Amino acid sequence: MDGVEEWARHWQYSELPGLDLLRARYVSHSFPRHAHEGFVFGAVRSGIENVIMPGGTIPAHPGTVVMINPEVPHAAHAGVPEGWTYATLYPSAQLVADIAAETTTLRGTAGFAETIVEDPDTALLIQDVHRAAEQGNALAADSVFRIAVARLLRRHGHALPERTARSAGARAAAAARFLLVERLAAPPSLEQLAKELDTSTFALLRAFKAEYGLPPHAWLTGERVRRAARLLDGGTPPAEAAVAVGFTDQPHLNRHFTRIVGVTPGAYRRERAGT
Repeated sequence: MDGVEEWARHWQYSELPGLDLLRARYVSHSFPRHAHEGFVFGAVRSGIENVIMPGGTIPAHPGTVVMINPEVPHAAHAGVPEGWTYATLYPSAQLVADIAAETTTLRGTAGFAETIVEDPDTALLIQDVHRAAEQGNALAADSVFRIAVARLLRRHGHALPERTARSAGARAAAAARFLLVERLAAPPSLEQLAKELDTSTFALLRAFKAEYGLPPHAWLTGERVRRAARLLDGGTPPAEAAVAVGFTDQPHLNRHFTRIVGVTPGAYRRERAGT
C-alpha cells in the first residue's frame, strides 16, 4: 500500500488450495460495501476495525474473530486513529463445507449467525496459519487452518436457513444479475434493464438491493473486480484485465480493485506470480 503507515499482503500459498490470505495494517483505507464468493475469517491483532454489516456497525478488536458468510455485503474502516492490523483467511465455500461435513453434525449449508465473536484462542490460530504459510511449513499451515475452521464451526456454526420460493421481485433481480454478468463489459442502463425485464426502474432497484444487498451498479463493480482477480490469477496484465471486464482503463481498475481487495492489481498479480 502507498504511504508509510499502511502495508498489506494479499496472497495464496500453493499448499493450501481454495484459500486466500490477507495480512495488513490499514489506517486511512476503507473498504466499500462488497461481498465475497467464499467465507471471511479475520483476526485483529492491534487497533480496531469497524465492520459495517446489513444490521449495523460492529467493532472488531484483538481477541475477536470476524466471520462473514459468502455473498453477504459488508464494508470496513478504522475504528481508531491508529487504524488496525489484522490477519484474514478467505476460504472457499466448498472448503468450509468439507470441513463442516467431517467435523460437525450440522445439516444443510453451514455458516454463522454472528458476525463477530470473542474467541481469542481461535484468533491466535488464524494468525498462526499466516505465520506457518509464510515460513513454508505446509503441514503446520494446513493443520492449523483446519483446526481453526473446525473450532469456529463447532463453537459458533449454524445451518443456514434454506431459501424460500422466490417472489416476482426476486426473480426479476436474479434475471437482472444474469444480464449484467452476460454484458459485463458493456452493461445496459438501469432503464434499459428494467424495460427488458418488464418492470420499473425503482421496482428493480428495490428488488435487486433486497436480494443482493447492493444496488446494481455497486454489485457490477464488485463483480468486475472478481473477474479481474481471476484474470490476474492467470497472469493477465492489469491493463488487459481492466479492459476485459469493462473498466475504462488500468487506473479505473486500480481504484476499485484497491478499495475492495485491499492491494493494487499489480501487487496482487506479483504475489500470484511468486506463488
